[in-house]
Amino acid sequence: MNTPNKLTVARVIITPFFLLAFMSSIPHRCLIACAIFGIAAITDAIDGKLARKNNQITTFGKLLDPVADKMLTTAALLAFIAEGICSVWPVFIILTREFIITSVRLISAAQNVVVPANIWGKIKTATQMVFTVIIMLWGELVETFGFLRLNYHFVTNIMIWITAVLATVSGIIYLVQAKKTIDFSK
Repeated sequence: MNTPNKLTVARVIITPFFLLAFMSSIPHRCLIACAIFGIAAITDAIDGKLARKNNQITTFGKLLDPVADKMLTTAALLAFIAEGICSVWPVFIILTREFIITSVRLISAAQNVVVPANIWGKIKTATQMVFTVIIMLWGELVETFGFLRLNYHFVTNIMIWITAVLATVSGIIYLVQAKKTIDFSK
């Protein structure tokens, strides 16, 4: 297994530890979870660059990398819902998009067709990861110092809704691209 794929697998392994930290009652749980999430997010940035730079792009990596991303970001969204930090509706939109796109990726793989991720999907993922970090750091300030609580839920919901809009746009663009190369009648 090459280094980019090892980093992707590491992200899969790290994700439950992120969720465990965030959902715990330990002091500074938001900060610890944020650090774990940040490490996982960095592996996402590095694995793709290494794979392209060293010509180590594999089918395994093409399929597992987006799954690892979805695991990490979904874990954060579910934790945010469990903690009452965001509404279920934008998360439902985001997860519906992820299920649809993952299904299309499986169909394309079965037809030996690769529909590359579009820039909007990359922007959505990057934005979602940055917003997740902001939400956790802000949560640390709220829990540790008790201030900035006033607009916390309002602003976190706006960030998640922005992610939902980007998820919808990127998903539609991906489906339009896929329709050109995949035979959906099979």
